[in-house]
Amino acid sequence: MLENYLPIVVFIFLGLFFGIGPMLIGYLLGPSKPNEEKNTQFECGFPAFNDSRTYFNIRYYLVAILFILFDLEVAFVFPWAVVQSQLGWFGFVVMSIFLFLLIVGFVFEWKNGALEWE
Repeated sequence: MLENYLPIVVFIFLGLFFGIGPMLIGYLLGPSKPNEEKNTQFECGFPAFNDSRTYFNIRYYLVAILFILFDLEVAFVFPWAVVQSQLGWFGFVVMSIFLFLLIVGFVFEWKNGALEWE
């Protein structure tokens, strides 16, 4: 009974080894030359000059949503196109619903002005 769990235990140990091992090796063997300049906090290469709770323009979030929309479209439409003949009408209807939802998101982006640059 327990021999059925041996592959799972092996994969857990391999995952821990490959996940934690390189960080541990880098920590133990890497050079440690701390100084004041290396330990300071920075944002984009220069010191922070405002409060961290400043408000950002909504366009940043709209562009992020737009990226996710097109990224999802590419990630799902290409594999669907490969097996589209095997899926039949069910696959066509499901993909049509998915693309309709993407179009709704795109129209939302368009109405909020994410595609207009100044």
